[in-house]
Amino acid sequence: MTTTIIGFPRIGEHRELKFATEKYFRQEISEADLQETARALRQKHWQTLKDSGIDEIPSNDFSFYDTTLDTAFLFNILPSEIKDIELSSLDQYFALARGYQGSKGDIKARPMKKWFNTNYHYLVPKFEADTTIKLNDEKIFQEFKEAQALGITTRPVLVGPFTLLSLGEYAAGSTPRDFAKALVATYKEVLTKLADLGAQWLQLDEPALVKDLTATDLALFEEIYQELLVDKPLKVLLQTYFGDIRDAYDSVIALPFDGIGLDFVEGVQSLALVEKGFPKDKRLYAGVVNGKNIWRNDYQKTLNLLAQLPQTAVLSTSCSLLHVPYTTANEDFAPEIVAHFAFAKEKLQELTDLAAIRQGNQSPLTVNQALFAQKRFTPDPQVQANLAALTPEDFVRTPAFSQREALQKTVFQLPLLPTTTIGSFPQTREVKRTRAQFKRQEITEAAYDTFVAAQIDDWLAWQKAIGLDVLVHGEFERNDMVEYFGQNLAGYLFSKNGWVQSYGTRGVKPPIIWGDIKREAAITVKWSQYAQSRTDKFVKGMLTGPVTILNWSFPREDISLKDATLQLALAIQEEVLDLEAHGIAMIQIDEAALREKLPLRKSDWYQEYLDWAIPAFRLVHSKVAATTQIHTHMCYSEFTDIIPAIENLDADVISFEASRSNLEILDALKAQNFQTQVGPGVYDIHSPRVPSVREISETIEKILAKVAPEKLWINPDCGLKTRGIPETRESLANLTTAAKAIRQTISEPVSTSIQ
Repeated sequence: MTTTIIGFPRIGEHRELKFATEKYFRQEISEADLQETARALRQKHWQTLKDSGIDEIPSNDFSFYDTTLDTAFLFNILPSEIKDIELSSLDQYFALARGYQGSKGDIKARPMKKWFNTNYHYLVPKFEADTTIKLNDEKIFQEFKEAQALGITTRPVLVGPFTLLSLGEYAAGSTPRDFAKALVATYKEVLTKLADLGAQWLQLDEPALVKDLTATDLALFEEIYQELLVDKPLKVLLQTYFGDIRDAYDSVIALPFDGIGLDFVEGVQSLALVEKGFPKDKRLYAGVVNGKNIWRNDYQKTLNLLAQLPQTAVLSTSCSLLHVPYTTANEDFAPEIVAHFAFAKEKLQELTDLAAIRQGNQSPLTVNQALFAQKRFTPDPQVQANLAALTPEDFVRTPAFSQREALQKTVFQLPLLPTTTIGSFPQTREVKRTRAQFKRQEITEAAYDTFVAAQIDDWLAWQKAIGLDVLVHGEFERNDMVEYFGQNLAGYLFSKNGWVQSYGTRGVKPPIIWGDIKREAAITVKWSQYAQSRTDKFVKGMLTGPVTILNWSFPREDISLKDATLQLALAIQEEVLDLEAHGIAMIQIDEAALREKLPLRKSDWYQEYLDWAIPAFRLVHSKVAATTQIHTHMCYSEFTDIIPAIENLDADVISFEASRSNLEILDALKAQNFQTQVGPGVYDIHSPRVPSVREISETIEKILAKVAPEKLWINPDCGLKTRGIPETRESLANLTTAAKAIRQTISEPVSTSIQ
C-alpha cells in the first residue's frame, strides 16, 4: 500500500527555526543565514520521510510563520499599506505577521485567528477593492526544485482557493465571489508552472469543506473547481481534515479530482460517505493515523476500518503532523510509558507498519496488540467518587450576577474604566535561566524564592507607579500557563522536548494527561498571597481554567473529554477556594482556549461541547462568596457567534482579545445585551510595536461607543510574557495615560486601595 502524510512539523527537531528566526528579528544573523537554516531543515525533513519509507512526500508545508500568509504572498493578496513600505520581501512578510515600527514606517500586524479547531493560528488574508491577484512569490517552486535536487519528487501543498476565500477579510462591499475568477486563473498558473518543473501531483488543502456549507458556499466551491480542473496539467489531490465533508461529498466526487483526502479520525461520517459510493477513477487518501494526539495507533481498530475502504486507498494522517511534537527519541520517559506515545516521526512508522501488515507482515500487529493488552494505569477511586457525587446545584453560583455586581462595586471602589493587565510580565533570559538553575538544583529553594520575590516586588511597585488600578504578580515562577498547573496535578506527564508550533516562533509544550486528575497541594497560593501582602492595591490571583488546560493538553482517549474536563474543574475549584481563603479577592480563571474544541459544525456546538464545557467553568467558581470577583480571559478566536454561551460562564469580568481582530466582537456584545463587565484588549501584545497614547485613546473611544463605561475595563489583549521589558512598560504606561485622560471626561476617579 502507498503511504503519505499531509504535512510535517516545520520548527525543527530542536526548534532550530524558532531560534534562527528570533536571531534574525534581533538582527544577529542575515537573511541569507536564516534562509540557509530553513533550507537545511527542509532537506532534513524530506530525507527523514524518505528514510522512514513514506512513498509520497509533501513540500511547501514549510513556512517561516504561517502557510496561509505564504499563500496570500504567493497570490499578491496583500494590504495596500505593506506595498508602499521599503522593506525586503521577507521583511514585508514578517511585518504583516508581527507588525513593524521603525524608520521606514508603522505597520500593524494582520489579525490572527485559530486554525479551525486547533491551537495553531493563521494570519487572516485581506482582500481589498484594488487587490490584484497575480503570482508574486517563488517559494512553492523553489522548494519543489530543492527536493528535486535531492532526488525526491515531492507533492507540493497549497491552501486551496475555497478555503483561502473563506478565511479572508473583505473590504466593504466586496465578497469572495468578486475575487474567485482571478484567483482560479492564478492557481492554474501554479499548476502549469509546477507541471513544467516535473511535478506529478498538487495537494490543495480545503479544510473549510468540513464546516456547515450553504447552497451559496457549495455553488462557489463547484464553480471554482469546475474551472480550475479543466485541462489540468498534473494530478490534483483535494485534501480535507478536522472533520467530514458531508455537505460537499456529492459535489467533490463528481468533480475531476484525481485524489480525495478524507479524515477518518475526526470525520464522524467519513466512513458512511465512502460506503455510499466512492468513484473507482479516484484515489482515496485515508486519514487513519491521528495527526493531533500523541497516543499510539491501535492497529487492529485501524485495520478493521481499512477493510471497509477501497483496497487502493493511500494510508495517510488525519491532518498535518504540525500539531504534534517531532519525536519521542528526545524524551526521558520510562520504556513502559514511551511505548504508548507516537510523535510525528513515530507516526511515520505507524503508517509503514500498517502498510506492512496489509501486505502480510503480522509482526508489527503482534507487538501493537501486546501493547494495548497492558493495563496502562490504575484509576483513582476518590476522583471517580467525586465526579459521581456532582449535582446540578454544584454548577450554579449564587446570588445572581446583577446582585454580585452591586456588592462588588461597593467592596472594590474601582474607578470607571479600571485598568489592569492580563497576568504575565516578560519572561526575560534571567527569569528563565534562574528557573532552570532551580530545576537543576544548582541553586537552593531559598535563593530561588528570593529571586522571584524581588521580581514581584519590582513589578508591583512599577504597576502602582504608573497608576494601574488592579495589579498582577507577573507569574515569574511559571513556565507555561498549562504546563505549570499540570506539573502540580496528579495524573499528568511532561515531555522534555515536546514542542508544538502555536504561531510564528511561539511554541507550546502540551502536557500529557496520563491518568485521573486531582490536586494534591496548593499551586498558586504562595506567590499570590505574597504579592497581595506587598501592596494596598488589589492583586488578581491567576489560574488557568479547566477547559483550556484540557484543550492545551494531549488528552486521554480512553475517557470522554467531558469527564476529563470535570476532573480538572474539581481540582481547580479547590485552588480557587484556597486563594479566596487566603485573602485573594479577585481571581482570574483564564479560558483562552474555550473555542478550540468547539465542533466545526454549528449543529453540534451545544450537545457535543458547550453543554459540558460551560458548566465545567461554572463548577470551578460556583462556591466562592458573592464579593469575590471572578475574571476570565479569552483570546485569538472568533467568539461573536457564541456570546450567549460566554455570558453563561457567569464570570464577573471577561477580557477578550479584540484589538487584532478590529474590535469585531463589540457589535455582538451590544446586540446580545451582554451584561458581564468586559475588557476588550486595547492593543496587540503579539506585535513588538508600541501603541501611542493617541492610538490607545482612539481604541477606547471606539469601545465606549458600544460598551457602557460602567461595564468597561482597560487592558492589553493578552499576557505579556513574550514581550521585552522596554516595550511592555512603554505600552502599559501609554495605556494608563490614555485611560486616565478619558476617565476625566466621564467621571472623577475613586480610590483603588483595599479598605
